Amino acid sequence: MMDREQAFAITCEFTKSDGLRKHALAVEACLAAYAQKFAEDEAKWRVTALLHDFDWEVHPQAPDHPMKGEPILAERGVSEEIRRAILSHANYSGVPRESLLEKTLYACDELAGFITAISYVKPHRSVFEVDVPSVRKKMKDKAFARSVNRGDIVAGAQQLGVDLDEHIAFCVKAMQDSADLLGLRGNHS
Repeated sequence: MMDREQAFAITCEFTKSDGLRKHALAVEACLAAYAQKFAEDEAKWRVTALLHDFDWEVHPQAPDHPMKGEPILAERGVSEEIRRAILSHANYSGVPRESLLEKTLYACDELAGFITAISYVKPHRSVFEVDVPSVRKKMKDKAFARSVNRGDIVAGAQQLGVDLDEHIAFCVKAMQDSADLLGLRGNHS
């Protein structure tokens, strides 16, 4: 199986934006924490998270992403299970979310991006300033982080079978645990 370093190398090969690379790392932090919680294969879940948006800059339009990226991953030796999970994270792919990995990727993708965006508007630009009430408040503000689909955040928690507030708290904690890697420790000057 592909390892984390190989997966991140592919992401960096296709993704030049630091923000999108950090998004992959944020989703990885959430999926790795859930893999531990669910006693799943953490290495596989990390690879899936790191690769889920690898082709976004090359194929920024739906349905090109992730459909056109999937054959590239197949060529690179990424397993069918991981490729299927990546396809399933797009609502328009026609690939239903069935496995726990598929449901968890979907549940964490938009939320990780949203938590990052909230971190950036906090006084110290820190994920340690983010909590469930601040996420809930920003979810109601349609002008904030417009590109984040709030419906996907809610549906993701439902499909995963977890309470939305618990899911938010879990992902915030996972991202806090990786704050340095994500560049979200903040500036406490």
